[in-house]
Amino acid sequence: MIMKKIAFLVCLLSFTFGFAQNQALFNKATELYNDGQYSEAIDNYQQILNSGQHSASLYFNLGNCYYKLNAIGPSIYYYEKALLLSPNNKEIENNLRFAQNMRLDAIDEIPKTELSRVYDSVVGMFSSDQWAYLAVVLVFLFVLAYMAYYFLRPANQKRAAFISSMLSLTLCVICVLLAYLNDQQDKNDDPAIVFAKEVNVNAEPNTNSSTVFTIHEGTKVNVLDELDEWRRVRIADGQTGWLLEDNIKSLKDF
Repeated sequence: MIMKKIAFLVCLLSFTFGFAQNQALFNKATELYNDGQYSEAIDNYQQILNSGQHSASLYFNLGNCYYKLNAIGPSIYYYEKALLLSPNNKEIENNLRFAQNMRLDAIDEIPKTELSRVYDSVVGMFSSDQWAYLAVVLVFLFVLAYMAYYFLRPANQKRAAFISSMLSLTLCVICVLLAYLNDQQDKNDDPAIVFAKEVNVNAEPNTNSSTVFTIHEGTKVNVLDELDEWRRVRIADGQTGWLLEDNIKSLKDF
């Protein structure tokens, strides 16, 4: 028992020390950034990342540093990662647009139908876990309403309890479906940023196949498939092709 307490205290002290150390690195990096020493600031931010700590503010500051150094790929990459942790953050979105303006590629996105936008809005309202938690709550409400229906005597109260139980059950099924759809959507969404200055995207996963199109540093792609060191990607206008894994960097590699 004493050994467990000692081990717990050691873990707590290590966590506290690590947090304090990372905070000191973050503050130092911010000072370096304000002094225009962007490369040195990046080194400090990277040390925090190497310790396993991730945050939207950390990625945002890294994006700012690389933007100041005119590093298109890394700046867009870190702004996009910051947005994954802090969706709809206006400051991040604004800086990302500035960085995207430095790209050579201007790719028009496939326009979405109104139905598609509504679908994405509903499914993406919560994460798959949040939809699942909501389904559990609705199951609990269904059980309570059903028990009320069983024990209540007045007809109007029994009717209200029955309707409530059926409504809770129906909403529960809908939440389970939305959790599944959100999970599938998340699995199919594997964004990455091009880090190579220029890369040819081939029709097949080999160097001898024909080039379908060429993209440049900072372009965002979605990884659809993989074969050895090759990745099949799709760009915003719907074109697809194969490129070598070394040319891109996944946004979800937290």
